[in-house]
Amino acid sequence: MAHSKISPTESSRRILEEYHIDEGVGFALPHPLEELPPAFSAWIRIARNLPALIENGQLREEVEKLPTVSIDELKGHRLQRLAHLALGYITMAYVWNRGDGDIRKVLPRNIAVPYCSLSDKLELPPILSYADCVLANWKKKDPNGPMTYENMDILFSFPGGDCGKGFFLVSLLVEIAASPAIQAIPTVFSAVQNQDQKALEKALGDIASSLKDAKEYFKRMHDFVDPDQFFNVLRIYLSGWKSNPKLAEGLLYEGVWDTPRKFSGGSAGQSSIFQCLDVLLGIEHTTGEAAEFLQEMRKYMPPAHRSFLCSLEEGPSVREFVISNGDKDLKKAYNECVNSLISLRKFHLAIVHEYIMSPAKKQLQLKSGSKTEEPSKMENRGTGGTNVIDFLKSVRDATEKALLSNA
Repeated sequence: MAHSKISPTESSRRILEEYHIDEGVGFALPHPLEELPPAFSAWIRIARNLPALIENGQLREEVEKLPTVSIDELKGHRLQRLAHLALGYITMAYVWNRGDGDIRKVLPRNIAVPYCSLSDKLELPPILSYADCVLANWKKKDPNGPMTYENMDILFSFPGGDCGKGFFLVSLLVEIAASPAIQAIPTVFSAVQNQDQKALEKALGDIASSLKDAKEYFKRMHDFVDPDQFFNVLRIYLSGWKSNPKLAEGLLYEGVWDTPRKFSGGSAGQSSIFQCLDVLLGIEHTTGEAAEFLQEMRKYMPPAHRSFLCSLEEGPSVREFVISNGDKDLKKAYNECVNSLISLRKFHLAIVHEYIMSPAKKQLQLKSGSKTEEPSKMENRGTGGTNVIDFLKSVRDATEKALLSNA
């Protein structure tokens, strides 16, 4: 009996499914759940009421009263991701509370034990990461309506009004807009393997145009996120306990480890999209702090997405193929992809200036009464614990180096 031949589209779809990449939302979690089984309802109740509980000074007391529950009843990936998200929010709120310097350095065992068990199951760290607050923290208001900002909301919020909603949803919409670029990757590899220049050119064109769409979504950060609110309120709750002088030793997870542990807060470096495109286009971050940080951030990605990145590193070199092929149109298509990535990275730098550097400077000058005071390296750290401007500049420069001449 003759075997039916698998079409390239079918094969691409299988590859994407294997690595938990969704046709509609890319690396985001499709259709996140909103409710946990009754045994865990207290987690959801606290996570949904964080701003009010912090405001009333009741948050820590509520968390300390929680019963310790076993996570055995949490079956299935989406249920586990919702629980991980809720515990991540509760943990950040418990540690930072009002963001006024009254910090807890020990996470009580009734939260620490289930949180760490769940993190082990999901192979994610026990801290609120990008995979939680961006990729799994959304719903549609009208389930049959479109995936637009207006028809979407986040599941849980920190203090700071709608700032968190703006920040997380715009980040998610950037992910979704860039997801066709990820879905084009199997096609790119198959075109290189079959030396199909036209198919490669088309796939590279698709990647470039989806990155342009992503940048348009990224621009909406200005519409929904106030820089001062982000810097002075939301950013505190996203900060981790690695390279953070406020928790220099790290956080002690009571009942799990005998010594404090250090984890980075959520960071765009934890998004799989841009690391995948770097690997695909042969953009190399090989030395220094940026390269180290990007490698480290992979531990914060869902394991299937980490595996996808590793599989790309074993794939054929698109860049080498384009160079050896020597075709002008192909080089042009490749450079267009790299330029779209450069443009996104430059915009990210501008956003960081606006949302971190300027408010940091303003705050410092208010404190010191001096108009010329500049923030220290420490104040310029991102929530992931890195010197954010140096890191982004290094990433941008590496991307610019990848451009091919004579195209």
